[in-house]
Amino acid sequence: MTDTTPRPVNGHTLPKLHPVPPELLDKVPAPSTPTELPVKPQVKAQPKVRAHIRAARAAKRAATHDSTRNVGRLAVRHTGYLAGGARIVTRRAWDGRSAARYERMIRAAEAAGNLDEAKEWEERGQQFRAARHRRRMELLTSPQQLAKSALAGTGVGVGVVLGTGIALAIANEDIGDVLVPALFLMDTIRWAVMIGAVVWGVASVILPWAILAGLWAVGQHQHTAPQWALPAKMRNGEGAPITPSIVVTAMRDLGVASLKKAIKEMGDVGAQMLSPIVIAGCGVEVDVHLPSGVSTEEIQNRRRKLAENLNRHEHEVFISIPPSPRTVRLWIADSGALDEPIGPSPLVTDMDVTANYKTGRAPWGQDLRGDAALVTLYQRMLLITGLSNQGKTASLRSLALWLAFDPAVEFRIGDLKGIGDWAMFKGLATVLIQGPTDEHVIAVTEMVEEGVREMNRRLLSPDGKTAHPIIILIDEAQIAYGSGAIDAAKNPYGGSRATSRYFRGIKAIHDQGRAVNVTTWEGTQDPTNENLPKRSREGNHIRSSLVLGTESQASMALGDSAIKGGAAPHKLRQGLDKGTVVVAGDGIQLAPGQTSVTVRTHYIDEDAAKEIAARAKTRRSEVTTRDEAEAPAATVDFLADIIKVVGDEPRMLTQDVLQRLTELNRSEYGSWTFADLKTYLEPLGAEPCKTNGKMHVSAERLIAAVLMRSQDADE
Repeated sequence: MTDTTPRPVNGHTLPKLHPVPPELLDKVPAPSTPTELPVKPQVKAQPKVRAHIRAARAAKRAATHDSTRNVGRLAVRHTGYLAGGARIVTRRAWDGRSAARYERMIRAAEAAGNLDEAKEWEERGQQFRAARHRRRMELLTSPQQLAKSALAGTGVGVGVVLGTGIALAIANEDIGDVLVPALFLMDTIRWAVMIGAVVWGVASVILPWAILAGLWAVGQHQHTAPQWALPAKMRNGEGAPITPSIVVTAMRDLGVASLKKAIKEMGDVGAQMLSPIVIAGCGVEVDVHLPSGVSTEEIQNRRRKLAENLNRHEHEVFISIPPSPRTVRLWIADSGALDEPIGPSPLVTDMDVTANYKTGRAPWGQDLRGDAALVTLYQRMLLITGLSNQGKTASLRSLALWLAFDPAVEFRIGDLKGIGDWAMFKGLATVLIQGPTDEHVIAVTEMVEEGVREMNRRLLSPDGKTAHPIIILIDEAQIAYGSGAIDAAKNPYGGSRATSRYFRGIKAIHDQGRAVNVTTWEGTQDPTNENLPKRSREGNHIRSSLVLGTESQASMALGDSAIKGGAAPHKLRQGLDKGTVVVAGDGIQLAPGQTSVTVRTHYIDEDAAKEIAARAKTRRSEVTTRDEAEAPAATVDFLADIIKVVGDEPRMLTQDVLQRLTELNRSEYGSWTFADLKTYLEPLGAEPCKTNGKMHVSAERLIAAVLMRSQDADE
């Protein structure tokens, strides 16, 4: 009987097995004799085969090693430079000896639709062929002329030598001296041959290498090696030098169909659109004359794509419009150059710096060409704007620090930020207000109105035009424009309406202050119509902007004409282009036809500013600075003044009202217009009305306005 008890196997218990019935065992076939499977014999590699395998693997490792690749790339690169240089020199030589250049220029001009230029190149080609034919005809007769010239020259030379010898023999009374000049000439020829033989031996060794070096230099300058063999930086396109072919290719790939078609039809001479590429500061500059049918606006709108096609970042390519029609001027920075700081301000490095308000120019920084950006501040109203924390105060302060070295200039400063950015002007400025509250806005407004009164006094004075300059400087002016403070007569200090006291004061100085050396400088953030009214921003002679968020803000800051001409403060990089300003208007030198210039201003930190201010104080007599703690001047009640000039009349012509208001208080009403009068009276319900076809101010409406204001005050 079969034992079916489970037994452990390798630590595991197998399941219980049932016995097989005997009748089934008889049916199981007997096992066949096992046969052994053939075993494949192991063949050992021969020693020579193993050596070849190891050598092949070593060769592969060596061929794919980074050092081998670098050496191979280096060899291919310099061979490419040499071959490319030979090709370029050969082509230049062929162009110089044939009319191929003129043919290319003719085809390019025809493709660009410039038939006049094509005709001019055709005439030049004909002149070249005529001159070449004349030279070739002269070569046919040159052997005869050369032989005659040689014969004549030999005869003359022999005569001169014999004549010299005869003269020498007569002078020395020795017949043998007749041959001395001839012997001297023969010695000279012998030495010349000896020296020539030595030089030729050296030159025959050096000259081939010099030629190869010259060809290599040409190829290296033009980067004629394959792209994969160039250095890693150039393979990636970073920092690649700007060449005509690169500019033409970048223009072709802008996505302007008409431009691409015109360049293709020009063949390999698309570079005829370009002026010579010249070095300009930390970059290059080139004018691109566009084919017919392509507008400059289409190129300006594709600035980012053009920069990427040139292997540059957007902020490294600037597009402006020169005087030539259908032309754009490209300034292309060296890769990374704009991220490098410029040198320190002359105010920091020059201990003997001086300033002259009338004839001097303030050193503000450098333009993109690397030239010094000098600003004329004489009788210029100035506006600088931009986003917060982009260097507005530092840029504005550097101009004031320079002008502080002119003892004749008086500063009246209102800093509505109030964190001490202008504290170093205590002892330089006659007024220094620092703080952001409504009380500070009121003090700044009264400072501006005091400037208006001084301006009007000078306008009425015979020597007003020669009075000392007064600079009324307001930093963070958007706080003043946006203030909700009102005076006792309910006239607002802020805002852009004619009732805004701050706005009216700034506008009055903009209108007439320049003539008597009273000017305003305003710094403001994030320009909008609310915090920088149109009539205020357009009254400035120098309008400058740091980085801004939108093109509409850029138009507000600099004007539409500057933006259309290529100014783009909204394309600057926030946080990275601190201190970079785009300047438009009068006061800074612009290239002919340009509407703006980009300036990288010198940064003067607070410690350096204090040291500069201390030096400026030594050039001046002692100045007592008045701050905001002093009592403000009395306010003006416009409505009471209007009622006073109307008097007992039931109505009065608006022009008579304005005239009497001016006589009453020229400093307040000298700049009022009909629109200002209407703007002030309209909210009070006392606006001028038409009677018998003429505009009058009604006394009845004025009295009603006074009663309404009294009721509001009681409430």
